[in-house]
Amino acid sequence: MTIKTLYQKLLDSHTVKKLDDSTVLLYIDRHLVHEVTSPQAFEGLQINKRDIWRKKSILAVEDHNVPTVGITTDKTAIKQLETLSENCKTYNLTQYKMGDIEQGIVHIMGPEQGFTLPGTTVVCGDSHTSTHGAFAALAFGIGTSEVEAVMATNCLIIKKSKTMLIKINGKLKNGVYAKDLALYVIGQIGTAGATGYAIEFAGEAIENLSIESRMTLCNMAIEAGARSGLIAVDNKTIEYFKNKPYSPKKQNWQKAVTYWQTLKSDDGAEFDKTITFNADDISPQVTWGTSPQMVADIDGQIPDPQNEKDKTNKKSIQNALNYMDLKPNQKITDIKIDKAFIGSCTNGRLEDLKIAASMIDGKKIADNIKLALVVPGSGQIKQQAEKLGLDKIFKNAGFQWRNPGCSMCLAMNDDKLEKGDRCASTSNRNFEGRQGAGSRTHLCSPATAVMSAIKGYLFSTI
Repeated sequence: MTIKTLYQKLLDSHTVKKLDDSTVLLYIDRHLVHEVTSPQAFEGLQINKRDIWRKKSILAVEDHNVPTVGITTDKTAIKQLETLSENCKTYNLTQYKMGDIEQGIVHIMGPEQGFTLPGTTVVCGDSHTSTHGAFAALAFGIGTSEVEAVMATNCLIIKKSKTMLIKINGKLKNGVYAKDLALYVIGQIGTAGATGYAIEFAGEAIENLSIESRMTLCNMAIEAGARSGLIAVDNKTIEYFKNKPYSPKKQNWQKAVTYWQTLKSDDGAEFDKTITFNADDISPQVTWGTSPQMVADIDGQIPDPQNEKDKTNKKSIQNALNYMDLKPNQKITDIKIDKAFIGSCTNGRLEDLKIAASMIDGKKIADNIKLALVVPGSGQIKQQAEKLGLDKIFKNAGFQWRNPGCSMCLAMNDDKLEKGDRCASTSNRNFEGRQGAGSRTHLCSPATAVMSAIKGYLFSTI
């Protein structure tokens, strides 16, 4: 028997044809579609007079452009939302619209419905499709032309990735979460550290993570340069998919479980690269710059570009400090914020909301906080949170409780930062203008974001 990594197992089981030593024609099991990257793909089908090859492989949802309060007046957003609905009706595709309990951020509602399953190949016209690798699914983002190709053929020509094992030994400290782990890894290897690789996360710290936390970690794999992030199946994975709408039923359930239990790297499997970290070295993390790799411990400080020998890095740090309006050697906890955002496909799950709410019961946001948002990742999460009374805890503390959507992760809907606004954000990217023109983003965990809103400056309880 050939010894394989998890990535190799998933790739081999879905290879329709090997085109050369580095390229394969890959079969795609699941295709998640949203309103932003699909209009041109549908138009291409119509121009070329093609039908959709397997309609049940597609699940469509409104998420990027949807308003989390009221209605949107943005003409582009309205057009994209209307176009998705029209195309889904024309092609008879399953779609979850605003107001549906199933509607939510594509990378949250897909697994929530059991549409994402272990061992499947999953694509979406969104880079954070790597999220679904938390379930041992080979998942990656694709471009608009590829969206059309998958719709028409359920296949895709891809270049094989190299394999990287990132092993986290030991247990994470109390108060340290999956987002901290993700940012720490990115800070250590850089945003190009995993370019060309599929990362498999393993080790005691990974095994101890909840399913929701694993999704957070794999979501951020793309920010390290990887196309995919993967975590092996265990009992937590199997339990997660019991009785979900799209999960296998009756006799097919046990068949599926038997297969899922094989979805792990074989003992002795060789990776192209292995990196090991110790969980005890990881503290709460906050980004200070304009890239996820520009990150520091919450009790750390801003680097001094004058201490950087590499000219390119020195200029990059200085440019980031200029944009972020920060000073060298400034303490992270000296940075005051204007706004806080809890949500996105990285941290909009029920576990995230529970953690945040547990830390602020009876507290109030600081006087300098202009806006604090909590945006559940789906209608189901919103409903579950309200049953637990989490919405009341947030609202009593001064947070706004919104409807599901991508919200303030990116400046593509009504939730945007104003120029100069500084935000503690649980989203995944802190590029210049990511949350709005001239905005300044500090990526962090829900725990750090919520406590920063209470204190008025970047803060963690650990």
